[in-house]
Amino acid sequence: MRRHFVHFLWGSLLAILGLVFVFFISVWNGWVGYMPDMDELSNPIDKFASQVYSSDQQLIGTWNADNNNRVAIDYNGLSPHLVHALVATEDERFYEHSGVDFIALGRAVVKRGVMGQASAGGGSTITQQLAKQLFSEKAHSTVERLLQKPIEWIIAVKLERYFTKEEILAMYFNYFDFLHNAVGIKRAANVYFNKEPRKLTVTESAMLVGLCKNPSMFNPLRHPERCLQRRNVVLMQMVKSGYVTKDEYKELSQRPLGLHFTRSKPVSGAGDYFQAFLRQYMMAKKPERENYQSWQNRQFVLDSIAWEQDPLYGWCNKNTKRNGEPYNVNTDGLRIYTTIDTRMQQYAEESVRKHVGGYLQSQFNQAMHYKKNAPFSSNISRRTIKEILNRSCRQTLRYQRLKEQGATPDEIRRSFRTPHEMTLFTYHGDIDTVMTPIDSIRYYKSFLRSAFVCMDPHTGAVKAYVGGIDYQHFKYDVVMGGRRQVGSTIKPFLYALAMQNGMTPCTLAPNVQRTYGGWTPRNGSRARYGQEVPLRWALQQSNNWISAYLINLLGPSQFVNILHDFGLNNPDIDKNTSPVLCLGPCEASVGEMASAYTTFANGGIRCAPLFVTKIEDSHGNIIAKFQPLMTEVISEVSSYQMIDMLRAVIQGGTGSRLRYAYHLTADIGGKTGTTNNNSDGWFMGITPELVSGCWVGGEDRDIHFDHTSMGQGATTALPVWAYFMQRVYADKRLGYNQSTKFAIPAKFNPCETADTINVNGIQEEYF
Repeated sequence: MRRHFVHFLWGSLLAILGLVFVFFISVWNGWVGYMPDMDELSNPIDKFASQVYSSDQQLIGTWNADNNNRVAIDYNGLSPHLVHALVATEDERFYEHSGVDFIALGRAVVKRGVMGQASAGGGSTITQQLAKQLFSEKAHSTVERLLQKPIEWIIAVKLERYFTKEEILAMYFNYFDFLHNAVGIKRAANVYFNKEPRKLTVTESAMLVGLCKNPSMFNPLRHPERCLQRRNVVLMQMVKSGYVTKDEYKELSQRPLGLHFTRSKPVSGAGDYFQAFLRQYMMAKKPERENYQSWQNRQFVLDSIAWEQDPLYGWCNKNTKRNGEPYNVNTDGLRIYTTIDTRMQQYAEESVRKHVGGYLQSQFNQAMHYKKNAPFSSNISRRTIKEILNRSCRQTLRYQRLKEQGATPDEIRRSFRTPHEMTLFTYHGDIDTVMTPIDSIRYYKSFLRSAFVCMDPHTGAVKAYVGGIDYQHFKYDVVMGGRRQVGSTIKPFLYALAMQNGMTPCTLAPNVQRTYGGWTPRNGSRARYGQEVPLRWALQQSNNWISAYLINLLGPSQFVNILHDFGLNNPDIDKNTSPVLCLGPCEASVGEMASAYTTFANGGIRCAPLFVTKIEDSHGNIIAKFQPLMTEVISEVSSYQMIDMLRAVIQGGTGSRLRYAYHLTADIGGKTGTTNNNSDGWFMGITPELVSGCWVGGEDRDIHFDHTSMGQGATTALPVWAYFMQRVYADKRLGYNQSTKFAIPAKFNPCETADTINVNGIQEEYF
């Protein structure tokens, strides 16, 4: 009996060992669980990431599956203190094992598993931790985590076979997320200490390595005391490993954290909004109506048009690789060459921040200081404000996660009214505070938003793209994603229609207030009331009565048709075919408006925005090239006449402060725009070589300046355009010159005309 029992034990042991052996063989060969191939292991971070380049040959970003835009450095770029701190704290036998430290593993099993010593330390090596970060998804249960462990062991062994110890350390530091958009050690050193990783001191290195245990728990901005204690623990581990003496520890442990926190970017002019838009744009799928909500009809129409007309929209799903699979910008290692110029991008971002953040926001805060509904208008009720805030709550990730977890409406409301730790945006740097989520929503709504885009009118190449005031905190993109009422910036399209129908800048129109089918337009000025005034003067002064007169004469349907030709395909325009359309109640994006205005600077031909010039595969083969998409909208003569009138806006009209306040001497045309209640401020500016547009407003239309002196486009948006052009002209490397003139024939007379005018398709004598 005893002999049979011994045989049973030996048989069981051999069976278990056999099963373990088979299991590990299966894992090694990828038959069980996930096992990356050798190519993936050879460059687990960057091999399959797409690289995005600017037109001036700068690498502005990498697109990875994990959505982190890290900048990798090699081992030589690391401070020795970083290496010493990591090895001493996380894996003191790092240089002795081959991926799995069985001594440390056994110690962890005995002390933590058997004896219950929580402080005994774990058995994972640095290589195992790297394998976990690179290839393991977050486990949802203890059993799932136990199954992940053997896979990580084998990946760790393979990593050790294919990489040196130094390369493994570099990969570990390059991959780790240190919080506050500091992914990778280069960004972490830049963000926390404003220096390069190789220049980090002992204490700085110890602090960053301390974050590796739990970056949220030891967040140096929110929990500086806790972080300091963790840093000193790392220093003590360095003492035990012989990297720091006890005397040095006594002095080093007394030092403060010494943070020099900054959100510096690895590349100036990287264009965060632009990259986010382009990534989504290229990965778009063919629009299907069932995939859109009932209220998304406008977006469905616009996406459908983009799918049919723009090869770049949904490019990844319109084209396939050799294996028949669609492309993926996150995993196919593409090289994407964009039209963005990093220098102009930087100037655009700085111009938005200078005016909106440096001046306009403080003026708005002062105007709202004593208003009980701030930042909302005093003209709306408390009930309306509550509805706006509730709608904003439902759009947050917090709300969506609570709903997914099965929280009741009362529990959700309580969560939004309970103070939480959070990081808030300010123009002077982020701050950590405690605030209720509902108050934070109201706080963020108090910031004025802005968008700016610059294009080459002859090619459509987008040179600068600023979708908002700060991508980290305000991700909503108004250049191509959002649409706002365009106000008077729509008027040049109406005047272009008039030019197409035989009128000229010198054509006279009655400057009187009239009623059109129950609608009586108002005007901001009664200058020259009752007189016959030339159209040039009317556009210069942004006269509403003349615009109403023209659309009544030419017909709203004709105006709608030419708006479509200008690239404004918003289906809401077709629903609102009325004389009111001449004052710009319809909505458009800043990108659409800039594209429309290229028509005037390009001889009557509109250029669609061009974002990418070519795409290469991971082997350097060109797999796609992109050409400008152009549409003839008006005649060349009409474009010259429009330039004449848009020049007048700058010379003595609503855009004249470009001359007397910002001292720009270039050949400039432009148009300001201001919507009802000053909810939106616009400025569209054209030069012979660049067309740029800017919008400024609140997140909601009920957030605005009460007085037109501050809320008009000439005050809110025009200065951004002015600051940008000042910087562009000052940078001689860019090649733009204020002496360049529009290509208009020298003897061209804008007031020459035929004897007849075509009104609504009918030839009428013009008197």
